[in-house]
Amino acid sequence: MSDINAYERVNEPGFGDYVALLKPRVMSLVVFTAFVGLMVAPVPVHPVIAFTSILFIAIGGGASGALNMWWDADIDAVMSRTKKRPIPAGKIAPGEALGLGVALSGLSVMMLALASNLLAAGLLAFTIFFYAVIYTMWLKRWTPQNIVIGGAAGAFPPMIGWAAATGSISLESVLMFGLIFFWTPPHFWALCLFMKSDYSDAKVPMLTVTHGHDAARRQIFIYSLVLAASAIALGLTSVAGPVYLATAIVMNLMFVKGGWDIFRRSTEQAQADSYKVEKRYFKLSLIYLSLHFGALLADAALRGLGLIGGGA
Repeated sequence: MSDINAYERVNEPGFGDYVALLKPRVMSLVVFTAFVGLMVAPVPVHPVIAFTSILFIAIGGGASGALNMWWDADIDAVMSRTKKRPIPAGKIAPGEALGLGVALSGLSVMMLALASNLLAAGLLAFTIFFYAVIYTMWLKRWTPQNIVIGGAAGAFPPMIGWAAATGSISLESVLMFGLIFFWTPPHFWALCLFMKSDYSDAKVPMLTVTHGHDAARRQIFIYSLVLAASAIALGLTSVAGPVYLATAIVMNLMFVKGGWDIFRRSTEQAQADSYKVEKRYFKLSLIYLSLHFGALLADAALRGLGLIGGGA
């Protein structure tokens, strides 16, 4: 954890600085996947309840981001891609970030319980705790499996959305969870392969730092296979249809092929062409989830219009 006194506020923060503290890019993924989980559920939800549920899930996601930045200010100050974040940049003091994160956590959980049900609120509370405490404070600096286990925090939103609609957990919501969970490691490890020394400089035990690039390449390919199986399995459930199944088949063939291309080449080959294959795989991973969850949403719309049945 960072020394709070080392990151005192030196500039007056603007509204954008507080928005940045909530990690809006991560929040957008939280909102989208939670929304899909809610919309594909087999229970109609009143628009007001749906809107408020997604709003408080988003606030909970932002609270997690603020708590993460509070604890990780020392790491963020070292890494090139994070050193301009509000705390290391001196725009927001750590105490402010902590206070905002705790306040938004309590608000989001309490209001989601009132807007939907206790199961959804409980899942949101556990997600915030998992990301802020289990991942950020414990796993991230302790084990090269940080991304693998910590990825669960980002995988809960569709389950929360489903629970907000149905008050339950089902195979469909678990498989939506699995889609994000198994996507997270290869996505981040591909990034680590061409991020040079960022993680080693910050002393974060990422797999590429502790076990080397060859181990990371092998794991990327293995997870690509597991992810493909999980994605296709979701395509055989009641929430999927022809759009999702076609998307899953095409995207996962590309993803497995990309993982194989990364696995079969050496670090020397990667350096020779400036990590072209790894960067292409990473760019593919950036659209992977949006296409899969977008396809689920498209099938739900077609189902609502009576153009397809209840399963793939």
